[in-house]
Amino acid sequence: MKAMVLDRFGGPEVLYLADIERPRASPGHVVVQVVLAGVNPADWKVREGWLAPYFQCQFPFVPGFDAAGIIAEAGESVEGLKPGDRVVTPGNQGVGERGSYAEYMRAAAERVIPLPDHVSFRQAATLPTAGMTAWEATLDNGKAGEGARVVVNGGAGGCGSFAIQIAKMAGARVAATCSAPNTDYVRALGAEHAIDYRKGKVAAAIRHWAPDGVDLVVDTVGQGTLIDVLPAMKRGGVICPIGTLIPDEPRIDTAAAQAAGVTVIPTISTFAHQPRQLRALVDALATGKIVAPATTLLPLAEAGEAHRRVQQGHVQGKILLEI
Repeated sequence: MKAMVLDRFGGPEVLYLADIERPRASPGHVVVQVVLAGVNPADWKVREGWLAPYFQCQFPFVPGFDAAGIIAEAGESVEGLKPGDRVVTPGNQGVGERGSYAEYMRAAAERVIPLPDHVSFRQAATLPTAGMTAWEATLDNGKAGEGARVVVNGGAGGCGSFAIQIAKMAGARVAATCSAPNTDYVRALGAEHAIDYRKGKVAAAIRHWAPDGVDLVVDTVGQGTLIDVLPAMKRGGVICPIGTLIPDEPRIDTAAAQAAGVTVIPTISTFAHQPRQLRALVDALATGKIVAPATTLLPLAEAGEAHRRVQQGHVQGKILLEI
């Protein structure tokens, strides 16, 4: 099969198109013929070796956490999934297997969710990593609910696009930071207030929007961009910074947060929660409770260019690779 692979860690130039052996189904697993693969910030961090402490990459390695496609083969003991089914999955890259930048990938059946006929592959491919991480931060950790005030830092990105909508779906009022060209985009997703971070004084703008304090901050950007948010928080509030793995990243002082009555919960997507979260996201998308974020399509061979764009930041929504 064709796949984008790397045989060493490095910059986007280490990715190249190759012919490699197609995966086979194993007990409890399926093989998915990939139609579209999502590109996430975690992908370039895999490429540069940042995730090597968490799982072992067997070279030549295929990156890619997200896939929408068709089941080509089902292994023993797989129930409720069969060849020909349209599905979405985060795949097995998180446990060190090859990922979704390929014509075929293997995935644990419990994390493979069937798609209703009216949900397109383009919509579904945006869901896994960005959507599940947003769900983890906004609902599982952040407990956003009716009437809560929620701030999403980085509302125009993939994770931020979902966090806005998930919070809104839960009945919260939402403000989002973004650049000026993205204000209409985040408002269309459900943010009642868009804060242009390039003007500075973001914490002051948050306090103006929520004079009584914010219940939850979902920080999809990190890197010290919202490190001064504590005075804008309610006592009992929660800050969920999405893990970036950036070394020596400025972080909120946990002692100061504790003194202010604020809980800081660093957040990543967790395997145990993924089946439930992805199933709920597919249902929300299918029923119109959320919409897919903006998407840009690139051919598989341009995976390196996709990585460059994502690594530079400021991508609106998600980049998807056409396999």
